[in-house]
Amino acid sequence: MHSAPSVSYPVGRSRVWGLTLGLVWLGGALLTGLWCAQAGSVGWRQGLAIACVLAGGGVAVASWLASPAGELQWDGVGWCWLARGVAGEQVAGLLTVHLDLQQCLLVRLRGAAGGRRWLWLEQRRRPMRWDDLRRAVYSRARAAADEARAPLPG
Repeated sequence: MHSAPSVSYPVGRSRVWGLTLGLVWLGGALLTGLWCAQAGSVGWRQGLAIACVLAGGGVAVASWLASPAGELQWDGVGWCWLARGVAGEQVAGLLTVHLDLQQCLLVRLRGAAGGRRWLWLEQRRRPMRWDDLRRAVYSRARAAADEARAPLPG
């Protein structure tokens, strides 16, 4: 069995995550609006609900705008995150797939220092390398594969 090829893949704001946040917020806003219409008058409870929906929308937009941007790299041995920007953050760690939608992956990179970063990987960013990325995401590191094939002592 051959190991996955080395791959470098760009990461940025996810359309899928933005759409999901927008739809969830819209559902909450519609339900709050229906509740206010049924109540007949807007009391303190409805006012609080409206404030929470507006605050939730603000937090959702802010978190989407602050989505990590950079480059995720696989060298056959491990994963490395290179953040785009002034800080130039570089984190090596273990990558775990949490959601696979075929054209979009939600992964978590857990760094050696214990920090974690959630990343949305989308096929549209680099379609020609998408299959290479998927092979790398689901492959084992070379060192682990070599140890598994090593003959047992005795």
